[in-house]
Amino acid sequence: QVQLVESGGGLVQAGGSLRLSCVASGRTFSSLPMGWFRQAPGNEREIVAAISWSGGSTYYSDSLKGRFTISRDNAKNTVYLQMNSLKPEDTGVYYCAAGTHYSWVVPALKDGEWYDYWGQGTQVAVSS
Repeated sequence: QVQLVESGGGLVQAGGSLRLSCVASGRTFSSLPMGWFRQAPGNEREIVAAISWSGGSTYYSDSLKGRFTISRDNAKNTVYLQMNSLKPEDTGVYYCAAGTHYSWVVPALKDGEWYDYWGQGTQVAVSS
């Protein structure tokens, strides 16, 4: 079992920044590819970004490239999501997710079904 705990959400004005953190426990962190998803009210959950076991490969949703950065610190069992130039449409609940796969397959990792463990989510609200 893997436990994931997100933090760092909050209320921010448009144009501001937030850094989300997700601490994992229960399994060797460096064996887990990680992802960030978000869900806005009334919308389906969508992939934000993903990062491979060592951090050598990353994936970003096309609409977020350039504003968001995913990173990880395996020594701290933590994955981060740096969010800059935030917009009101970035508002939603952000979820951290961990997979248990050993192949980096971009089409698959965009799907929430690829991930086996989820955090409880952290709320991000961006005011205009």
